[in-house]
Amino acid sequence: MVDLAINGIAGRMGRTLVDRAAEREDVTVRCGIDVDTDADLSVAVYDPAETAQALSEHDPDVLIDFTVPDATVDVAQACADAGVALVVGTTGFEDDQLAVLDSVSAAVPVLKATNFSRGIQALRRALGPALEALPDYDVELLETHHNAKRDAPSGTAKTLLSDIETHREFDTVAGREGIQPREDDEIGMLVRRAGDIRGEHELLLAGNDEVLTLTHRAEDRGVFAAGALDAAVWVAGQDPGRYDFGDAIDAS
Repeated sequence: MVDLAINGIAGRMGRTLVDRAAEREDVTVRCGIDVDTDADLSVAVYDPAETAQALSEHDPDVLIDFTVPDATVDVAQACADAGVALVVGTTGFEDDQLAVLDSVSAAVPVLKATNFSRGIQALRRALGPALEALPDYDVELLETHHNAKRDAPSGTAKTLLSDIETHREFDTVAGREGIQPREDDEIGMLVRRAGDIRGEHELLLAGNDEVLTLTHRAEDRGVFAAGALDAAVWVAGQDPGRYDFGDAIDAS
């Protein structure tokens, strides 16, 4: 049994994590951290300023974080001090904030991923062979999320661009306007924000009078919660260091 703390427990992902954890026998949510300390939840909720107290009183094995970068960084050092592993699903970090996570990983295992979907992991692994098989095809990337998502493009889209970069050199074009004939060494990065769409990513390869698309669509936040819980169970037994969701997938 892996004991958990959840940062941002009163938010949409926090509540989804609580619900999904309740369906499992290998994890238990011991406490939560949130500015909304009066949230109607089945566990004690602590203010972010009380993070160290929460970790001391409930002694979780892993803290899961789906918040915003500033909030993640604030709890990261408390996790290092308390010996609590960290699973991070937050995106939109600046370089100095990522440096904090690197520093913390010297004391505790830190598993950070831009997406905790097993389907996205499969898409990433299919991407390389497709690019190698179609080296001269144009590539475009479209991502769509709900209207409250803060960062654009999404962390997942940036990860996919990074994956593509290992196979070809390119310049990213953020949308197009006016007279912009396509250049051979560019990839269009297109972003949409609308409604309550959980997350869609479509990679398009076109050339030789044909089109190949690799598409992933998340139907429910539970997809990401399930993956984060799987990651927490795995990372709880790891040595200090930086890990990715793919590491947990490979181990299972």
